[in-house]
Amino acid sequence: MTPREIGPIIFNMTSMTDHLLKLTDHRDRDLLELTLSKALLSLLPIQRVVVARVIAEAGQKRWLEVTRLDAGGGGKVADPLRVDFLTLPPLEDAPDRTRCLQSGELVEIAWAGEGGPRITMLPLFSDSRSNDEGVIEIHSDRPLSPDAIKTVEQLRHVYRNMYSLLEYSDRDALTGLLNRKSLDDAFYSAVLEELDGVVGTSDNTTVSPGTEPERRHRVPVNYWLGTVRIDNFSFISDKHGHLMGEEVILLVARILNNTFRTYDHVYRFGGEHFAVLMHCPDEALVFAAFERFRSNVVRFNFPQVGNLTVSCGFTSVLANDTPGTALGKTDQAVDFAQKNGRNKVCSHLELVRSGVVTDVPVSGEVSMFH
Repeated sequence: MTPREIGPIIFNMTSMTDHLLKLTDHRDRDLLELTLSKALLSLLPIQRVVVARVIAEAGQKRWLEVTRLDAGGGGKVADPLRVDFLTLPPLEDAPDRTRCLQSGELVEIAWAGEGGPRITMLPLFSDSRSNDEGVIEIHSDRPLSPDAIKTVEQLRHVYRNMYSLLEYSDRDALTGLLNRKSLDDAFYSAVLEELDGVVGTSDNTTVSPGTEPERRHRVPVNYWLGTVRIDNFSFISDKHGHLMGEEVILLVARILNNTFRTYDHVYRFGGEHFAVLMHCPDEALVFAAFERFRSNVVRFNFPQVGNLTVSCGFTSVLANDTPGTALGKTDQAVDFAQKNGRNKVCSHLELVRSGVVTDVPVSGEVSMFH
């Protein structure tokens, strides 16, 4: 092999290594699809990469294009929290993607002859991840070579490993809900954007070629944070024992998951303390969501315990909030609910408007609370 032949091989290996380092350097699962898409565009002779995830609400599943990047520059990155679910296409509107999911295998679509343009699809996750579904969709002007497909497989494998590792670190061990660290990460992703080459101006993030990394402080429009506490939980745990207390926590976590949308972020902070971070157009709809959850808990018959109640409080997330100040507001609302009969949903905004509580002062310092 001549030096001229060795050169491109060394370059390709170095380029692949660089992208593998970027994929494994993340501490935020929400950025993995973007990094994967950039790596595929950089390493392969292709025109476009789409990563489409399946999200569900009220038993209905739809497609969300998390990333859509073009080789010539430009594209979109979606924020799942800010998506209008009803505007997304149902699964049946993309039968080839659905076929890829169901078969768990590569699907190739030739739409202009055997040697012409291709759309190649592969499942994003393995069959064992029933709660995570998605496809990688690669657009090219000719069939992908075996080496190109091998590169996709290698990057997909690294993506899956990193996704699983980050998910494990983001989850509460008992319930599988997101933990406090994950709230801090999601909170600052909503308030402070710090994406390499990505500038967000609307519900979808536009990717511009050559854009320099930047950090912008923006008002996170219509983000809401709510917290939940199980009423009289210490009495329940003392009377029925620690194991039954954990069973109650698991069942409340299940009701939370079944009540809120799959793209809302549901957390457990420990004990009987839960939280929800969501994007919603107005206060009335947020109140209705928590009221629906409260009602679902009341109607549920907990084994050996019978019926129980929860108290909920929520607030809007402001541009100068930290996780601590926002949680302070929701805790004020929950405290008010528990001191005034329990089994209530209280809006911190309404309590401030009515003069019942005073607003929580916002510190000028930003702390990550890790």
